[in-house]
Amino acid sequence: MYNFDFTRPTDLSAAVDALRGDGAQALGGGQTLIPVLKQRLAAPTTLVDLSGIDSLKGIRRMGDMLVIGGGTTHGAVAASGDVAAAIPGLVQLTSKIGDPQVRNRGTIGGSLANNDPAACYPAAALALGATIETNQREIAAEDFFQGLYATCLEDGEVITAVKFPIPAASTYQKFEQPASRFSLTSVFLAKMQDGSVRVGVTGAGADGVFRHEGLEQALSSDFSASAVDGVSVSAEGMSNDLHATPEYRANLVKVMTKRAVEAVT
Repeated sequence: MYNFDFTRPTDLSAAVDALRGDGAQALGGGQTLIPVLKQRLAAPTTLVDLSGIDSLKGIRRMGDMLVIGGGTTHGAVAASGDVAAAIPGLVQLTSKIGDPQVRNRGTIGGSLANNDPAACYPAAALALGATIETNQREIAAEDFFQGLYATCLEDGEVITAVKFPIPAASTYQKFEQPASRFSLTSVFLAKMQDGSVRVGVTGAGADGVFRHEGLEQALSSDFSASAVDGVSVSAEGMSNDLHATPEYRANLVKVMTKRAVEAVT
């Protein structure tokens, strides 16, 4: 690591003030940033640890919305009865992130802000039509993700909460890379209250998380596993690396979507 200053504010306004400094960077659970620092791939002058801000933590239901604080850990979401009752797909998702150590440190805000192309939470945010709240504004998930490791967050902007509409049914089907436990290709499926179906895909796209409109249209008309068979999923735009070819990932999108439909019917 390079030398840096460290501060752990206990309220959001102090954290935002600290982040205005040149070279300052927010630290959520540190499950991505700390390894990056160890490899000297980043050199912030100041780390602003958000873990001491209690107002960023917590889970609550507000009518037809589930609100999760940006500093809430994956483990807390996985263990929440409120989440299990409202959006069981989120419990499935968080219970499969990394290992217990990662789940008890990593946060939803950190995951979304980092936008790793194989991270789990971005698929849920897109599929559920989530709204990301920051200290400055509200951002629709459709506008939030802007490519590999890129979001629309500005300097000094902190994710304070994520608002998820509660669907009629949800599930997360993960095909993981066994060494890292990141998604090789995974699908979050949400059947909304109006009967429409949304499919978020992570781990497969060369530009990161995406929705598949063809699968959504087919399943909105006929919510059955057989409807998936008639959809063509192109390998164009899929990632190509030592773990899987674009064609393999394209096939996995269909396989995991079919499993998702079967899981909730």
